[in-house]
Amino acid sequence: MQDKIQSRREFLKKMAITGSVATLAASPWLSAFAQSSTAGKNASDRVRLAVIGTGSRGKQLLRLLFEITESSNLEIAALCDVYQPNLQETKKMCKEQNMNPVLYNNYEDLLNKEKVDGVIIATPLHQHAHIAIDAMLAGIHVFCEKSMARTLDTTKAMYDAHKATGKILQIGHQRLFNPVYLEGMQRIHNGELGKLGQIRAYWHRNNDWRRPVPDNTIEMERFINWRLYKEYSAGLLTELMSHQIQVANWALQKTPVSVTGTGSIVYWKDGREVNDNVALIYSYEDGTQFIYDSMTSNKKYGLEEQIMGHKGTIEFETNRYYTETPPPAPGILQLLNDMESGFFGKVMIGGASWVPETAVKYNGEPIIENTDFYDTALQLEGFAKFIRAGKAPESLTREGYNASIWTLLGEIAIETGEKLTLANKYKI
Repeated sequence: MQDKIQSRREFLKKMAITGSVATLAASPWLSAFAQSSTAGKNASDRVRLAVIGTGSRGKQLLRLLFEITESSNLEIAALCDVYQPNLQETKKMCKEQNMNPVLYNNYEDLLNKEKVDGVIIATPLHQHAHIAIDAMLAGIHVFCEKSMARTLDTTKAMYDAHKATGKILQIGHQRLFNPVYLEGMQRIHNGELGKLGQIRAYWHRNNDWRRPVPDNTIEMERFINWRLYKEYSAGLLTELMSHQIQVANWALQKTPVSVTGTGSIVYWKDGREVNDNVALIYSYEDGTQFIYDSMTSNKKYGLEEQIMGHKGTIEFETNRYYTETPPPAPGILQLLNDMESGFFGKVMIGGASWVPETAVKYNGEPIIENTDFYDTALQLEGFAKFIRAGKAPESLTREGYNASIWTLLGEIAIETGEKLTLANKYKI
């Protein structure tokens, strides 16, 4: 990983020098890295962070923090988890890095006892809101994994706490820091794809999404496999789709006006409560549609976001741009040349169709050439720099909020079978 982190840094440094990716310079949240604020910290001050929630995602974030600790002048001051096996495993990970954070089983104790600048929340979804709100009220900046919260009301409460306290609330939508997406969005917003007519996205897997449970109790099953139960998660929607509706909103620079959807449990009939396949249509005020589907019993198509305009298409996950006027295939080109030179003579009007209207095989071109980076590491570096500046671009928080709100409204649309709009009290 260290080699890849270093390669990513060199790549971004090169882009900053050459200007080959204009969005990295123009993006409001990246340009904010250089800002300072009396509410922030001096460049030489160490940023002290705590990680709350040390499960699979928390461990991955911790590994990335290890890689940027020195370059971003960070200290991992504390770890917190109610589940001892996870906490002890992360303690061991830190010890291997010669780090000795204080361990807590209760996040309130951590907030009260540790003088940290920021917390990283990677707990199950239903625990996000109260932890984030308590942290901001305690004067601590927050990085919270997506989605923001389990309900519309608790999501809005998180946003309101951010506005009331002035503390950073950064949500884990790492694509906002991904150079492929930054460059692609620059092209989209500059009109290179023309008028956007439709956005399609999907996320397909083939696994049961279950994790081993150390005993056979119902309580432990729900604790470990919280993603499968509606009390704690909206399943495919909050865990996966929330990323992709954020991309759609970003591309269109607006939020939907309505959503309709359907879903069911068609394959994994194992006691889970969340759907194993979903399909939704989000409509925007100009008539553009965001069409989404996700499933967990077939992985052939993987995941993708397809942004389609009358001049071209961008597929972000595979880093491809396709123009609507690709170069003609060599065989067709020769045929056209032969026609122009009169080789074929006259073609009868009523004759057979000799040029079939089939798709031209065209592999497109990369959006950017080098993709050797971790966008989540870039996002964590951003969080540290925002803390040092004392503020973060409000657009980041709004992206996370709108993605979360419309994800949850999509869940309600599936459950009710109705076409839904967003109540005014949730609009920001």
